[in-house]
Amino acid sequence: MDILTVKNLTKKFGKFTAVNNISFSLREGEILGLLGPNGAGKTTTIQMLLGVLTPTQGEVKYFNKSLQDNREEILEKVNFSSTYTQLPWLLTVEENLTYTSYLYKIKDRKQRVKKLIEAFRLKKLIKEQMKELSSGEVTRVNLAKAFINYPKVLLLDEPTASLDPETSDYIRKFLIKERNQFNFSIIWTSHNMAEVEEVCDRVVFINHGKIIADDTPEKLAKTIEVCHVVLNVPDGLKRTVEIC
Repeated sequence: MDILTVKNLTKKFGKFTAVNNISFSLREGEILGLLGPNGAGKTTTIQMLLGVLTPTQGEVKYFNKSLQDNREEILEKVNFSSTYTQLPWLLTVEENLTYTSYLYKIKDRKQRVKKLIEAFRLKKLIKEQMKELSSGEVTRVNLAKAFINYPKVLLLDEPTASLDPETSDYIRKFLIKERNQFNFSIIWTSHNMAEVEEVCDRVVFINHGKIIADDTPEKLAKTIEVCHVVLNVPDGLKRTVEIC
């Protein structure tokens, strides 16, 4: 069952088209990778899926309901994490998570915050203000925040970008384990093909605001491999040319 459908989504900033007429769906329990280079339109797409940006044209539906007409109801079941999101800098880690739990009207907020602090290995940081944390620590707090409301859909914008390899591996395995247990859906943006191969069930490849491919990670990896040709030119230097 499709839990999210995106139809003919476009976003223009003046004469520049950041996202160009894209359509895709997200199934219940699926991890969908949104893969592409920096500037491809991934973050702009996520912002439209959250209703932060209004599309120039197109439609976003969650649970078969229009985001534009039902944003408050829908976002009670959706959450997100992004390297570009800043939580209140003067609040501690524990205060930020507790504050977010109040916003979402979580009944078991103390237990929920405690569980997320343990899950994201934040126990030593709970009394630290956000401004004192490293970028990787801030990312872990943002990820914990994204789980606060037991979301049906998680939008993760490059969730491991600022993490060290060991922590990245832990986060990937944790997210897969949680998805398998609770059957929620994830959109995971990345420019790392190896990461989406490990994590995602399906991948949408986006470049210059357009969808280039929509397939399984295995099939898409083969496509990307043949999209680059190394040429030997007279000056003796090698040139890598994108032909896709």
